[in-house]
Amino acid sequence: MLKHFAFLIVVLLGGTILAVPGYAQDASQRPSPSANANCSFADGKTVTVAYSSPRAKGRKIYGGLVPYGKVWRAGANEATTIAIDTDVMIGGKAVPAGTYTIFTIPNEDKWTLILNKTTKNAKGGPLWGVPYPGEEGDFARVDMKASKLSSPVENFTISFDKSGSGCVMNLDWETTRASIEISDKK
Repeated sequence: MLKHFAFLIVVLLGGTILAVPGYAQDASQRPSPSANANCSFADGKTVTVAYSSPRAKGRKIYGGLVPYGKVWRAGANEATTIAIDTDVMIGGKAVPAGTYTIFTIPNEDKWTLILNKTTKNAKGGPLWGVPYPGEEGDFARVDMKASKLSSPVENFTISFDKSGSGCVMNLDWETTRASIEISDKK
């Protein structure tokens, strides 16, 4: 009986030792690595988006893996965040400086950008992209323009293009681009 107990302890310890390195995996080694996108205004103020970049891997993305008409986390792993160090206008909506999580509702003809005030989990750690924390935490929902890309994009990518006194935030994946204007609030 003692031998069986000792064997069980050895097996459990061995499993724990093997599991810890996988659990503490370096974020840069994940299948959906972390990425950042930045936009700077003329006065040096910035908008920074932190997200994880999943890969298409031959899958049907929009209308498939990511269903139309449902809240999507706009990335993978931890929730996508947008940190704004000045008051801005996003798609015509006034948004005060701060940090928000980004969720979207994709549709074929237009998307909805959701800025949610929930940025930490109940224990104060990072919020994961699923499940969506709920409408009660939403700061704003703003329409995004959806368009087709000329060629497929394998890696989900968030980027910024300069536009007048601000920038346009683009979410590109598969053959879809969702975009929205962000400008410094004057």
